[in-house]
Amino acid sequence: MAQENDIMQAAKQICEEKNISLESVIETIEAALAVAYRKDFGEKNQNIKVEFDMAKAKSRVFDVKTVTTDEKFELTEKLKEEKKAQEEAAAAEGQSAPAAAMPKEPAGVSDETAENEDDKFERFNPKTEITLSEAKKIKKGAKIDDVIKTELFPPAAYGRMAAQTAKQVIIQRLREAEREMIYQEYKGKEGDVINGTIQRIEGRMVLVDLGQTIALLPPPEQVPRERYAPNQRLRFYVASVNITSKGPEIILSRAHPDMVRKLFTLEVPEIASGSVEIKALAREAGSRTKVAVTTTQRNIDPVGSCVGQRGSRVQTIISEIGGEKIDIIEWDQNPVRFITNALSPAKVLSVKTNEEEKTALAEVKEDQLSLAIGKAGQNVRLSAKLTGWKIDIISDTGEKVSEKSSDSPEANKEAEAKTDGSAEAAPADQAVPAAEPAVDEAPVEPPVTEEPVKPEESKE
Repeated sequence: MAQENDIMQAAKQICEEKNISLESVIETIEAALAVAYRKDFGEKNQNIKVEFDMAKAKSRVFDVKTVTTDEKFELTEKLKEEKKAQEEAAAAEGQSAPAAAMPKEPAGVSDETAENEDDKFERFNPKTEITLSEAKKIKKGAKIDDVIKTELFPPAAYGRMAAQTAKQVIIQRLREAEREMIYQEYKGKEGDVINGTIQRIEGRMVLVDLGQTIALLPPPEQVPRERYAPNQRLRFYVASVNITSKGPEIILSRAHPDMVRKLFTLEVPEIASGSVEIKALAREAGSRTKVAVTTTQRNIDPVGSCVGQRGSRVQTIISEIGGEKIDIIEWDQNPVRFITNALSPAKVLSVKTNEEEKTALAEVKEDQLSLAIGKAGQNVRLSAKLTGWKIDIISDTGEKVSEKSSDSPEANKEAEAKTDGSAEAAPADQAVPAAEPAVDEAPVEPPVTEEPVKPEESKE
């Protein structure tokens, strides 16, 4: 009885450590015992199956076969004899006339067609099948497709090699079961935000400990200028989960735009319930994110719901993504109002849109130019990504500042050159007052008159 308790206790301990089911452990033990029996006592055409009783710590060995027709067996034997006769004839012909055997390619083609014809029907497998006449000798009422289980009794104890083989099978099967369990668990978490601890850093690759397994944070998914240290606990976005020969490969991300979307879902109950919806989101990881929200209920302020009391909700999200600034604006079905909101905190005088080319020309005051463009063109670039429109900025004096789409690489270079001395675009102070208390001072700093001068300096 003590041995039974030991086996059961060991099985339950494995289930807890590997996070796998007891049925998987029993199946693993049965497969290992079947391999051990086949190693020491098995015959060629035996289909060994083992049933293991965990409570009694006893096993029973069976030879399991499926009943099939006698005609199937006879046809298979007939084809074997014909194939054997053809091979003997081909061998005899090759010995008598080796030179004449080379050009006879049609004979080879006919052999291939004969093999294809053989593959059209299912052959009799003596390992897993038994004829109806033989099955009736074992069981009188046997029918087609019945399963005949013949119990086998080991003549002696398992040998050392069989025990070693069973041990290897158990280790391998348990490892495979654990990998499959991890894969299924994290495959269902794709697109979610999870907690993890930085385990170590190898070159530019960061390895994250998730508890049950180790995930990867590759360089493209890392936030620029964000530093990682061992034992640092962070939140990560599960970008993808793939199965490989070494087990499941989990790719995490800190720079994915949907990470901000998921954090808002976790922190804002109105978004989780569906009363407030994030319609669009544009992110430059580590620097700034613009979020457009809306609601279908009149008594709910979508922007205020996301900001929270004194900015508590948005500040929690900002701290989770390393101090990255967040602008929350109200989405509008009217593209003019939507573009006007997207360019905040700059005050837009008017917006002219071209529906066919999907372009917009926003007019701002001269002292609002640098604020509308943002540092290195960031504000207008994020606004273009958020709205899906190509946005140009023009001053009220008629001078066009931005002529290309801000999200193109050429526009990024031009924006960096034109706004090198301009002030950084602050977030929408109306939407997030607690996050950016000193926003009102931003548009006062840059001298706008310096912008048209810089292209002439580059020519010199």
